[in-house]
Amino acid sequence: MFATLLGALPRPPLPADAPPDALVEAAVRAQEAAGLDPVTDGSPPASAVSDLARAWSATQRLTERAVKQAVAGPYSAAHGEAGTPERARATLDRATAINVTLRELTAAGCPLIEIHEPAATAIGSDEAERALFREAHLRLLDGVEGSHLSLALTGGAADGAGIETLFAAPYASLAVDLIAGPENWRLVVDTPGDRGIICGALSPAAGSDDGPELLLWAAAYAASTGGRGQERVGLAGASSFADLSWEVAVRKLERLGEAARLADEPLNQRLQAIDPRAVSSRSAALGRVDRRPSQRPDQGDAST
Repeated sequence: MFATLLGALPRPPLPADAPPDALVEAAVRAQEAAGLDPVTDGSPPASAVSDLARAWSATQRLTERAVKQAVAGPYSAAHGEAGTPERARATLDRATAINVTLRELTAAGCPLIEIHEPAATAIGSDEAERALFREAHLRLLDGVEGSHLSLALTGGAADGAGIETLFAAPYASLAVDLIAGPENWRLVVDTPGDRGIICGALSPAAGSDDGPELLLWAAAYAASTGGRGQERVGLAGASSFADLSWEVAVRKLERLGEAARLADEPLNQRLQAIDPRAVSSRSAALGRVDRRPSQRPDQGDAST
Protein backbone atom coordinates (compact mmCIF):
# COMPACT_ATOMS: atom_id res chain seq x y z
CA MET A 1 0.00 0.00 0.00
CA PHE A 2 1.28 3.47 -0.80
CA ALA A 3 0.21 7.03 -0.03
CA THR A 4 0.58 10.08 -2.22
CA LEU A 5 -0.56 13.68 -2.62
CA LEU A 6 -3.49 14.41 -4.93
CA GLY A 7 -3.23 18.16 -5.51
CA ALA A 8 -1.16 20.96 -4.06
CA LEU A 9 0.29 21.84 -0.67
CA PRO A 10 0.12 25.31 0.92
CA ARG A 11 3.22 27.49 0.83
CA PRO A 12 5.80 26.22 3.34
CA PRO A 13 6.56 28.58 6.27
CA LEU A 14 9.73 30.01 4.77
CA PRO A 15 10.80 33.66 4.44
CA ALA A 16 9.00 35.69 1.79
CA ASP A 17 12.19 35.92 -0.27
CA ALA A 18 12.87 32.17 -0.17
CA PRO A 19 13.85 30.89 -3.63
CA PRO A 20 11.46 28.56 -5.48
CA ASP A 21 13.78 25.58 -5.10
CA ALA A 22 13.69 25.98 -1.31
CA LEU A 23 9.88 25.86 -1.38
CA VAL A 24 9.96 22.70 -3.47
CA GLU A 25 12.48 21.07 -1.16
CA ALA A 26 10.34 21.87 1.90
CA ALA A 27 7.34 20.24 0.21
CA VAL A 28 9.38 17.16 -0.68
CA ARG A 29 10.82 16.81 2.83
CA ALA A 30 7.34 17.04 4.40
CA GLN A 31 6.09 14.23 2.17
CA GLU A 32 9.17 12.11 2.88
CA ALA A 33 8.76 12.57 6.63
CA ALA A 34 5.12 11.48 6.42
CA GLY A 35 6.04 8.35 4.46
CA LEU A 36 4.52 9.33 1.12
CA ASP A 37 5.84 7.76 -2.07
CA PRO A 38 5.64 8.91 -4.83
CA VAL A 39 6.12 12.56 -3.89
CA THR A 40 5.45 15.79 -5.80
CA ASP A 41 6.87 19.31 -5.89
CA GLY A 42 3.82 20.48 -3.91
CA SER A 43 2.48 22.63 -6.75
CA PRO A 44 -0.92 22.46 -8.46
CA PRO A 45 -1.12 20.39 -11.67
CA ALA A 46 1.07 22.11 -14.23
CA SER A 47 -0.81 24.13 -16.84
CA ALA A 48 2.33 25.44 -18.53
CA VAL A 49 3.90 22.72 -20.66
CA SER A 50 7.27 24.24 -21.50
CA ASP A 51 10.35 23.08 -19.56
CA LEU A 52 8.25 20.71 -17.44
CA ALA A 53 10.70 17.86 -17.88
CA ARG A 54 13.52 20.08 -16.62
CA ALA A 55 11.49 21.12 -13.57
CA TRP A 56 10.61 17.49 -12.81
CA SER A 57 14.28 16.49 -13.08
CA ALA A 58 15.25 19.20 -10.59
CA THR A 59 12.71 17.86 -8.09
CA GLN A 60 13.82 14.27 -8.60
CA ARG A 61 17.39 15.23 -7.73
CA LEU A 62 16.17 16.25 -4.25
CA THR A 63 15.03 12.79 -3.21
CA GLU A 64 15.63 9.08 -3.60
CA ARG A 65 11.88 8.48 -3.74
CA ALA A 66 9.91 8.47 -6.96
CA VAL A 67 8.67 11.89 -8.02
CA LYS A 68 5.47 12.08 -10.02
CA GLN A 69 4.44 14.96 -12.26
CA ALA A 70 0.88 16.27 -12.16
CA VAL A 71 -0.38 17.90 -15.37
CA ALA A 72 -3.63 19.79 -16.02
CA GLY A 73 -5.61 17.85 -18.62
CA PRO A 74 -6.76 19.23 -21.98
CA TYR A 75 -10.49 18.69 -21.46
CA SER A 76 -10.62 20.87 -18.33
CA ALA A 77 -8.40 23.59 -19.78
CA ALA A 78 -11.08 24.92 -22.13
CA HIS A 79 -14.19 23.82 -20.28
CA GLY A 80 -15.67 27.32 -19.97
CA GLU A 81 -16.94 27.31 -23.55
CA ALA A 82 -18.71 23.96 -23.45
CA GLY A 83 -20.31 22.85 -26.69
CA THR A 84 -18.72 25.38 -29.02
CA PRO A 85 -16.64 24.34 -32.03
CA GLU A 86 -13.89 26.68 -30.87
CA ARG A 87 -13.66 24.86 -27.57
CA ALA A 88 -13.45 21.47 -29.25
CA ARG A 89 -10.58 22.65 -31.42
CA ALA A 90 -8.85 24.26 -28.44
CA THR A 91 -9.20 21.04 -26.42
CA LEU A 92 -7.68 18.88 -29.13
CA ASP A 93 -4.91 21.39 -29.86
CA ARG A 94 -4.12 21.44 -26.16
CA ALA A 95 -3.97 17.64 -26.10
CA THR A 96 -1.49 17.69 -28.97
CA ALA A 97 0.70 20.25 -27.21
CA ILE A 98 0.69 18.35 -23.90
CA ASN A 99 1.51 15.12 -25.73
CA VAL A 100 4.89 16.60 -26.64
CA THR A 101 5.50 17.43 -22.98
CA LEU A 102 4.51 13.93 -21.85
CA ARG A 103 7.00 12.44 -24.30
CA GLU A 104 9.69 14.75 -22.89
CA LEU A 105 8.83 13.68 -19.34
CA THR A 106 9.07 10.00 -20.18
CA ALA A 107 12.37 10.56 -21.99
CA ALA A 108 13.69 12.31 -18.86
CA GLY A 109 12.75 9.27 -16.76
CA CYS A 110 9.58 10.47 -15.00
CA PRO A 111 8.07 7.26 -13.57
CA LEU A 112 4.50 8.49 -13.05
CA ILE A 113 2.49 11.18 -14.81
CA GLU A 114 -0.87 12.20 -13.35
CA ILE A 115 -3.39 13.93 -15.64
CA HIS A 116 -5.94 16.01 -13.74
CA GLU A 117 -9.39 16.42 -15.28
CA PRO A 118 -11.76 17.99 -12.71
CA ALA A 119 -14.15 19.09 -15.47
CA ALA A 120 -14.92 15.43 -16.21
CA THR A 121 -17.47 15.71 -13.40
CA ALA A 122 -19.69 17.71 -15.81
CA ILE A 123 -19.67 15.25 -18.72
CA GLY A 124 -22.57 13.07 -17.61
CA SER A 125 -24.54 11.47 -20.44
CA ASP A 126 -23.72 14.15 -23.02
CA GLU A 127 -22.49 12.07 -25.96
CA ALA A 128 -20.72 14.99 -27.64
CA GLU A 129 -18.75 15.71 -24.46
CA ARG A 130 -17.97 12.04 -23.99
CA ALA A 131 -16.64 11.86 -27.54
CA LEU A 132 -14.54 14.99 -27.07
CA PHE A 133 -13.02 13.63 -23.87
CA ARG A 134 -12.18 10.32 -25.54
CA GLU A 135 -10.63 11.94 -28.59
CA ALA A 136 -8.63 14.41 -26.52
CA HIS A 137 -7.16 11.71 -24.29
CA LEU A 138 -6.38 9.33 -27.11
CA ARG A 139 -4.48 12.18 -28.73
CA LEU A 140 -2.90 13.12 -25.39
CA LEU A 141 -1.43 9.66 -24.71
CA ASP A 142 -0.59 8.74 -28.30
CA GLY A 143 2.90 7.24 -28.37
CA VAL A 144 3.60 8.03 -24.69
CA GLU A 145 5.42 4.99 -23.30
CA GLY A 146 7.69 4.20 -20.41
CA SER A 147 5.78 5.97 -17.60
CA HIS A 148 2.83 4.99 -15.45
CA LEU A 149 -0.05 7.18 -16.68
CA SER A 150 -2.79 8.01 -14.19
CA LEU A 151 -6.09 9.88 -14.63
CA ALA A 152 -7.14 12.02 -11.64
CA LEU A 153 -10.77 13.08 -11.12
CA THR A 154 -11.41 15.50 -8.26
CA GLY A 155 -14.04 17.99 -7.14
CA GLY A 156 -17.15 15.84 -7.54
CA ALA A 157 -18.65 12.77 -9.16
CA ALA A 158 -17.52 11.77 -12.66
CA ASP A 159 -19.29 8.41 -12.80
CA GLY A 160 -21.90 9.77 -15.23
CA ALA A 161 -19.27 9.87 -17.97
CA GLY A 162 -18.88 6.10 -17.79
CA ILE A 163 -15.73 4.04 -17.49
CA GLU A 164 -15.67 3.51 -21.27
CA THR A 165 -15.18 7.25 -21.74
CA LEU A 166 -12.64 7.74 -18.98
CA PHE A 167 -10.54 4.71 -19.89
CA ALA A 168 -10.73 5.09 -23.67
CA ALA A 169 -7.05 6.07 -23.49
CA PRO A 170 -4.57 3.56 -22.00
CA TYR A 171 -4.37 4.82 -18.43
CA ALA A 172 -2.75 2.45 -15.96
CA SER A 173 -4.59 3.81 -12.93
CA LEU A 174 -7.44 6.02 -11.77
CA ALA A 175 -7.31 8.50 -8.89
CA VAL A 176 -10.73 9.52 -7.59
CA ASP A 177 -12.12 12.01 -5.08
CA LEU A 178 -14.31 9.92 -2.77
CA ILE A 179 -15.23 12.80 -0.46
CA ALA A 180 -16.75 15.38 -2.83
CA GLY A 181 -17.84 12.57 -5.16
CA PRO A 182 -18.74 9.39 -3.25
CA GLU A 183 -20.51 8.20 -6.40
CA ASN A 184 -17.03 7.71 -7.84
CA TRP A 185 -17.05 4.35 -6.05
CA ARG A 186 -19.04 3.18 -9.08
CA LEU A 187 -15.99 3.98 -11.21
CA VAL A 188 -13.76 2.05 -8.82
CA VAL A 189 -15.97 -1.03 -9.14
CA ASP A 190 -16.10 -0.69 -12.93
CA THR A 191 -12.36 -0.16 -13.37
CA PRO A 192 -10.67 -3.34 -14.66
CA GLY A 193 -8.80 -5.23 -11.96
CA ASP A 194 -5.46 -4.88 -13.74
CA ARG A 195 -5.59 -1.09 -13.33
CA GLY A 196 -4.58 0.75 -10.18
CA ILE A 197 -6.87 2.79 -7.92
CA ILE A 198 -5.79 5.78 -5.83
CA CYS A 199 -8.46 6.37 -3.20
CA GLY A 200 -8.84 10.08 -2.49
CA ALA A 201 -10.44 9.36 0.87
CA LEU A 202 -8.90 11.95 3.22
CA SER A 203 -10.93 15.14 3.41
CA PRO A 204 -9.23 18.44 2.47
CA ALA A 205 -11.30 20.24 5.14
CA ALA A 206 -9.36 21.59 8.09
CA GLY A 207 -11.67 20.19 10.76
CA SER A 208 -12.33 16.75 9.31
CA ASP A 209 -12.08 13.48 11.21
CA ASP A 210 -8.82 12.06 9.88
CA GLY A 211 -8.70 8.79 11.75
CA PRO A 212 -7.42 5.73 9.89
CA GLU A 213 -10.72 3.83 9.83
CA LEU A 214 -12.21 5.31 6.66
CA LEU A 215 -8.88 5.22 4.84
CA LEU A 216 -8.34 1.56 5.68
CA TRP A 217 -11.91 0.73 4.68
CA ALA A 218 -11.51 2.54 1.34
CA ALA A 219 -8.21 0.84 0.58
CA ALA A 220 -9.51 -2.63 1.42
CA TYR A 221 -12.71 -2.17 -0.55
CA ALA A 222 -10.82 -0.90 -3.61
CA ALA A 223 -8.44 -3.85 -3.35
CA SER A 224 -11.40 -6.25 -3.31
CA THR A 225 -12.92 -4.96 -6.55
CA GLY A 226 -12.19 -6.91 -9.72
CA GLY A 227 -9.57 -9.01 -7.95
CA ARG A 228 -7.36 -5.91 -7.91
CA GLY A 229 -5.32 -6.70 -4.84
CA GLN A 230 -3.65 -4.39 -2.37
CA GLU A 231 -0.54 -3.89 -4.51
CA ARG A 232 -2.63 -1.91 -7.03
CA VAL A 233 -4.21 0.44 -4.48
CA GLY A 234 -2.98 3.69 -2.95
CA LEU A 235 -4.31 6.34 -0.57
CA ALA A 236 -4.44 10.09 -1.11
CA GLY A 237 -6.14 13.26 -0.04
CA ALA A 238 -9.44 13.76 -1.86
CA SER A 239 -8.12 16.92 -3.51
CA SER A 240 -5.79 19.86 -2.96
CA PHE A 241 -4.55 20.86 0.50
CA ALA A 242 -3.48 24.29 -0.76
CA ASP A 243 -6.11 26.22 1.24
CA LEU A 244 -5.01 24.74 4.56
CA SER A 245 -2.39 26.06 6.91
CA TRP A 246 0.99 24.38 6.55
CA GLU A 247 0.65 22.74 9.97
CA VAL A 248 -2.76 21.22 9.18
CA ALA A 249 -1.61 20.04 5.75
CA VAL A 250 1.42 18.31 7.29
CA ARG A 251 -0.80 16.54 9.81
CA LYS A 252 -2.94 15.26 6.95
CA LEU A 253 0.15 14.00 5.15
CA GLU A 254 1.10 12.16 8.34
CA ARG A 255 -2.37 10.60 8.52
CA LEU A 256 -2.03 9.32 4.96
CA GLY A 257 1.36 7.80 5.64
CA GLU A 258 0.14 6.23 8.88
CA ALA A 259 -2.87 4.62 7.16
CA ALA A 260 -0.72 3.21 4.38
CA ARG A 261 1.63 1.67 6.94
CA LEU A 262 -1.28 0.22 8.93
CA ALA A 263 -2.73 -1.34 5.79
CA ASP A 264 0.40 -3.47 5.55
CA GLU A 265 0.41 -4.47 9.23
CA PRO A 266 -0.92 -7.75 10.65
CA LEU A 267 -4.58 -7.78 11.69
CA ASN A 268 -3.90 -7.50 15.44
CA GLN A 269 -1.89 -4.30 14.96
CA ARG A 270 -4.64 -2.79 12.83
CA LEU A 271 -7.14 -3.68 15.55
CA GLN A 272 -5.10 -1.81 18.13
CA ALA A 273 -4.90 1.31 15.95
CA ILE A 274 -8.55 1.81 15.03
CA ASP A 275 -11.69 2.81 16.89
CA PRO A 276 -13.35 -0.47 17.97
CA ARG A 277 -16.75 0.97 16.98
CA ALA A 278 -15.57 0.78 13.37
CA VAL A 279 -14.99 -2.96 13.42
CA SER A 280 -18.57 -4.07 12.78
CA SER A 281 -19.68 -1.28 10.45
CA ARG A 282 -16.44 -1.10 8.48
CA SER A 283 -14.98 -4.57 8.76
CA ALA A 284 -13.18 -3.93 5.49
CA ALA A 285 -10.81 -1.75 7.53
CA LEU A 286 -9.51 -5.01 8.93
CA GLY A 287 -9.22 -6.67 5.56
CA ARG A 288 -12.40 -8.72 5.93
CA VAL A 289 -13.93 -8.13 2.53
CA ASP A 290 -16.05 -10.72 0.75
CA ARG A 291 -18.32 -9.03 -1.78
CA ARG A 292 -19.58 -10.05 -5.16
CA PRO A 293 -17.55 -8.27 -7.88
CA SER A 294 -20.74 -6.60 -9.14
CA GLN A 295 -21.75 -5.20 -5.74
CA ARG A 296 -21.22 -1.48 -5.37
CA PRO A 297 -20.88 0.65 -2.25
CA ASP A 298 -24.35 2.12 -2.83
CA GLN A 299 -25.89 -1.35 -2.71
CA GLY A 300 -26.07 -2.43 0.89
CA ASP A 301 -24.07 -1.31 3.91
CA ALA A 302 -20.66 -0.70 2.29
CA SER A 303 -21.07 3.06 2.52
CA THR A 304 -22.08 3.13 6.18
